[in-house]
Amino acid sequence: MIYLQLFITFFKIGLFGFGGGYGMLSLIQAETVVHHTWLSSAEFTNVVAISQMTPGPIGINSATYCGYNALLNAGYGNSMCVLGSVVATFALVLPSLILMILISRMFMKYMHTALVQSVFSGLRPVVVGMLAAATLMLCNKDNFGEMAASPWQFWISIALFAATFVGTRYVKVGVIKMICLAAFAGLLLLY
Repeated sequence: MIYLQLFITFFKIGLFGFGGGYGMLSLIQAETVVHHTWLSSAEFTNVVAISQMTPGPIGINSATYCGYNALLNAGYGNSMCVLGSVVATFALVLPSLILMILISRMFMKYMHTALVQSVFSGLRPVVVGMLAAATLMLCNKDNFGEMAASPWQFWISIALFAATFVGTRYVKVGVIKMICLAAFAGLLLLY
């Protein structure tokens, strides 16, 4: 039954996840953490971090890890968890594959029409909104700690967040280098 739920859930995410992998993150989190409670918020954050560090699209990597972790948390063995990864990944990719096959010829023919341009004009702000939602959903106590419980961890987390933002946005430090620096700083400062 969980395999069918995984397939339906990630098929819906693949169907409505406009904006690529980052746009899908808020949908994946809503479904896996809030709706189905397959993962905790902290586990989802770990999934996002691992998905960013591994090669490949973040949405597909997240689906793969979520499928595995969902079955692992449900008490299944490793081979069944791998099957969960395959099901979630296939379900996420399937809508795009079907849609691209069906509309690729039509899109190339009509992409410069006013109607198609209007549709894309309407979708662009939605993509930005979904990216912002994914970012804001990750700004929680699992990722930053709580000021009352651990002020040191909270302020260090805020400082790392700000340094990473400034480093990638303004100083133009490479993303991989920034991930390594943040991980090293986390090792030194938080534990």
